[in-house]
Amino acid sequence: MPPLSITLPSDREIRVTRTFAATADLVFDCWTIPALIRRWLGPADWVFVTCEFDARVGGKWRFVTRGPDGFEMGSSGEVLEITRPDWIKTNELYDMDWTGGQTLNTNAITEEDGVTTSVLTILYASKEARDGARATPMAGGMEMGFTRLDELLTDMPAY
Repeated sequence: MPPLSITLPSDREIRVTRTFAATADLVFDCWTIPALIRRWLGPADWVFVTCEFDARVGGKWRFVTRGPDGFEMGSSGEVLEITRPDWIKTNELYDMDWTGGQTLNTNAITEEDGVTTSVLTILYASKEARDGARATPMAGGMEMGFTRLDELLTDMPAY
């Protein structure tokens, strides 16, 4: 699949679009089931210390990952809206608040002819926070994870 696309739809948003050769149900599960999330999210040399996701409205989620140098990065939030297999809306706050406050994340998942597109829109607290996030290597890290997700989806039976 082609690499991710990043656009800036407003002065506070980053939109990440990526396609996957899999059904929307499989892609949705990979975004919401901790055992699957652990297998793809983030760079391969980072490991999950904590991976929790309660996939229902009001459900809490928590991710803590550890890099090869021992540095740990954690974030958590709440599921605000969820409709299988096409919509996930959460809020997020990093433990080391490098994003300048809470973000609002919406993931619109659509399928056409067995190809699923995930459009993740991240709304930041300010333009400065958005610009700070954009200046990080987030795109490269996300694409590393999405490449791992491609591999995981290839190994999963369709349903």
